[in-house]
Amino acid sequence: MSSARFLLLLAASFSPIAAQAEDAPPARDDLHGNLGTDIVVTAPFARERFTLPTAVAVLDGEALLRDTRPSIGETLARQPGVSSSFFGPNASRPILRGLDSERVRVLTDGIGSFDVSNVSADHAVAINPLTADRVEVVRGPASLLFGSSAIGGVVNVTDRRIAREIPEEFAHIDATANFATAAKERGVAGSVDVPLGRSGLVAHADGSFLKTGDYRVGGHIFSKALREEAEHAAEHEAEHHPEEHEAAEVAEKAQAKGRVPNTDSRTWEVAGGLSWIGEKGNFGVSVARMESNYGIPGTLTLAEHHHGHDDGHDDHDDHDHDDEHDHDHEGHSHDNVRIDMRQTRLDARAEVPMFGAFEALKFRFGFADYRHDEVEETGEIGTSFFSKGLEGRLELVQRDRDGWKGASGVQYVSRRFRAEGEEATVPLNITDQVGLFTVQSKDLGGLKLEVGARYENTRVRSTPIDADRRFNAFSGSGGVSVPLGDAFRISGSLAYTERAPAAEELFSNGAHAATRSYEIGNPDLKKERSLGAEAVLRGRGEGWRLEVSGFFNRFYDFIYLNPTGEEEHELPVFAYSQDGARHWGFEAEGRVTLFDLGETRVEATGLVDFVRADILGGKGAAPRIPPLRFIAGLEADGGPIGGRVEVEHATKQDRVTEYETETPGWTMVNASVSWKPFGADSPTMLIASVNNIFDVEARRHSSFLKEFAPLPGRDFRLGARLSF
Repeated sequence: MSSARFLLLLAASFSPIAAQAEDAPPARDDLHGNLGTDIVVTAPFARERFTLPTAVAVLDGEALLRDTRPSIGETLARQPGVSSSFFGPNASRPILRGLDSERVRVLTDGIGSFDVSNVSADHAVAINPLTADRVEVVRGPASLLFGSSAIGGVVNVTDRRIAREIPEEFAHIDATANFATAAKERGVAGSVDVPLGRSGLVAHADGSFLKTGDYRVGGHIFSKALREEAEHAAEHEAEHHPEEHEAAEVAEKAQAKGRVPNTDSRTWEVAGGLSWIGEKGNFGVSVARMESNYGIPGTLTLAEHHHGHDDGHDDHDDHDHDDEHDHDHEGHSHDNVRIDMRQTRLDARAEVPMFGAFEALKFRFGFADYRHDEVEETGEIGTSFFSKGLEGRLELVQRDRDGWKGASGVQYVSRRFRAEGEEATVPLNITDQVGLFTVQSKDLGGLKLEVGARYENTRVRSTPIDADRRFNAFSGSGGVSVPLGDAFRISGSLAYTERAPAAEELFSNGAHAATRSYEIGNPDLKKERSLGAEAVLRGRGEGWRLEVSGFFNRFYDFIYLNPTGEEEHELPVFAYSQDGARHWGFEAEGRVTLFDLGETRVEATGLVDFVRADILGGKGAAPRIPPLRFIAGLEADGGPIGGRVEVEHATKQDRVTEYETETPGWTMVNASVSWKPFGADSPTMLIASVNNIFDVEARRHSSFLKEFAPLPGRDFRLGARLSF
């Protein structure tokens, strides 16, 4: 990215000819998160969820407060079709229908998060759930607005740092607080919006602080397979080396319960914004600073610890359930590695009303300077990651004429990434991407059509290895929604998508302790292509609603890490390869009112989701695919006092790759009660909840750490939100 190009885009962000990509028409309720789940705003214009051609998920209001966790992945993990990478409680990225990393875009107000969470599962997403106002998970034609890396979908987290309207009060204040026992979690966040006289200016400030300790699990810390492995090693030692006791000590430690060491965290963020809102448009900027320091659980099995370090070194310490790994291939410690992350971010948004066939010209811009250091137990920095990125998008929104509405625009994304240190597996690289896109919808009375198209030019280059790749990608999607009487609609969509390989897939070459692999990129990778179809049945009526979706994706030249069977520095070698792949599955969710108690509705709710993924050519199941899952609940809502009791069951995952282990099924029971002291329509509320009531041992199959970092055990939580 040239400095001239950066300065040009930065200057453009301060011009009054811009606005946010997903900005909905101003409404007072939008400001306070009461837009509801029937409207979707991740697009240049708000759309009714009931008529969309693909399944979506929306999390806001009371449900968002109840489900907020330190990471965005775990915050969304109970949404249909969503799992998480769960690299401990602090680093967890959303997984959509079994797709993650380069196939899912995680956005904040329509612009990328500018972090390095796509590089490795132990890197956190630089988005703070404590300051989120609303989260939407969107697929289909509208996702093409945000890049070909949104092939699996878009997770869009919105906040209010750039005001959408002028508060009616002298100052509008929002505050939230969370307390939880499983990780000794304490979090607070607050924001204030102040109108500056009659000038149309609105000043914003917000801040948050989160501190957690080592989290406690239900059952054993280490999996049954690891415990049996350690016991077998102890028996072998007793039989052949009775004078030694190391394996017996390891086997004893393998039975550990309680808290997972080195999983605590400390995160803070401050931000300020200034907006101008007038009859001839609006404009705003914000600046945010986030710092986070969090621990990474160990990543080697107990048996590897015992058999892989035969040098007589005493690597046991006072942490009686640590997963020790005192020497990698260079003899450097990887116990108790911590990540020290910092990001400074600038955002801008503006909008100008247009005339004639066009309603508005919108612009959205973001720039961030990101760094994190991986700090060893000795205090030394093992590896540092640096990323500077910017993203700008300009959109022209058409006026609604005879049921025809749409938007077209241009997007520019640039990232300069480098890593320094012993695990610098990817050389310095620069990615520049320019995209042209359009999304169009047509209302033909009952029948509704939606189409999207995108052209993308991507250049990925790395000077240290003299590599320079260019790609032209074309994508298109179309969908139709048809009424079936008054209560139901059936929708269908088709999508063809092309994705350029990312720098990590092209240029990686080195040991990656976090995922216990030696990763080798392929600079000759071709574009990844996919052809997908989805059908959705929605129904709603007095006291009930239903949404059922089924999907099928056929990938051509699917990019994935393929085990080669070789070892490098005592780690299995995985090389980026391309083969055909097939993903299919379904999701269903619904609710029905059982009875009313005054203004309170008592409802039964249900959710089920499933995905199956295979690498073709005889390669078998794709790795880390979530199993079949059910969530059933009883919920009281609509009045000042409410509550929910739910049962979540994940089935056993026994469709695994050759280098995976099976994951046992599990069942959790959760409950919560809420109180709105100022009435049912007030956003001010208190929520008390307990998750995993019976303290079961549960592991996510989609997690690299499932063998030695299960999900949290019994967790008493208290959440509060104040808004006035």
